Amino acid sequence: MAGSSGNPPSGGRLLRVRAAVLLTAIAAVLSVLTGIVNIGATEVSGPLASFVPTTAARAAGFTGTMTGFLLLFGAYGLRRGYRMAWLSAVVLLPVTAAQGLVQSSILSFPLVVLSVVSIPAVAANRRYFDRRVNLGLSQLASLAAIVGVQLYGTVGTYALREEFAGVNTVLDAFYFTLVTASTVGYGDTTATTQVGRLFSMSVLLAGVASFAVALGTLLGPLIEARLATALGNMTDRQLELLDDHYVLAGYGDLTEPILESLGDVPAVVITNDPETAKRLNERGIEVVTGDPSDEEPQQRVHVERAAALFAATEDDAQDALAILTARELNPDLRIVAAATDRENVPKLRRAGADAVLSPAVLGGRLLVESALGDDDPERAIERLLDRQRDR
Repeated sequence: MAGSSGNPPSGGRLLRVRAAVLLTAIAAVLSVLTGIVNIGATEVSGPLASFVPTTAARAAGFTGTMTGFLLLFGAYGLRRGYRMAWLSAVVLLPVTAAQGLVQSSILSFPLVVLSVVSIPAVAANRRYFDRRVNLGLSQLASLAAIVGVQLYGTVGTYALREEFAGVNTVLDAFYFTLVTASTVGYGDTTATTQVGRLFSMSVLLAGVASFAVALGTLLGPLIEARLATALGNMTDRQLELLDDHYVLAGYGDLTEPILESLGDVPAVVITNDPETAKRLNERGIEVVTGDPSDEEPQQRVHVERAAALFAATEDDAQDALAILTARELNPDLRIVAAATDRENVPKLRRAGADAVLSPAVLGGRLLVESALGDDDPERAIERLLDRQRDR
């Protein structure tokens, strides 16, 4: 729930953070429900009835419903730890409280009380909502296009209001632009001249195009992330952040010990088995599905920026191909390989590996060293590695 850059809350603090999120969500639901009830209210009740006009109460009901939906999105963002969601909650909670007062009904006062209680609960936990919303240039451009179309349509429609039936105010122009650009088109506001029709078509085409682009750029990364998670793959955004990391070309019996030894060091596994990829991803291990010996998956994990590559599967031929590909993509890369068969050690070296170890040989010699009285496994391993390197 806390952001990725801050320290996660624990114990009582975690409980307070969850309480803040829950209070915000309940306030959002109450705002929607009371707003819906009060939209159709024909009279104002409650202690403030004599001070609130009926039209104001009904308007507050409509806007309260909209605010409630926005606050629901804010509660979801709080649960994900976003700072933008925290800011929106701090702004919207006082608004819901004020709308509850203006609605002035028995049903709206629980909303007022809950909103007031939620404000300090959310504000006090500011430090735990620190995740940033990272929008790319294309996403910002698509949002700007939607705003630009709405602005273009509103200003243009109001300037050409003599060419339209039912457009007298800026609000009328905004309404016409919104229903036209979104292709709803109720038909209550229409163009009466050729100039008005041409302008309406331009608003329609620009609106449809901007909405289509926005859906692709804004929803595309979310869909990609969901599919990547389902298939056990890293997203393109995660891959772009890889630098000075370790690449494990393939998955075999030695992969787990390597991952355990690396600990918190950034590493990514390339495997052509989707089930293995999904299983590793569920454990929080970065993984890309593909043939480890192909250029495309190695380029995706940015082997040119990697610190080292491990080729340690049970297939020496596959390891050799992966080494050849990696050496071609990054001539300076440090490559370490594990040979399943002892006779393949020189072949893997010729393929481009900087160091080649034979786990079977090392294991057998380690047993012999221990049997001869060397009780220090680390010293025995160092001596065996020195012999292996001298060969």
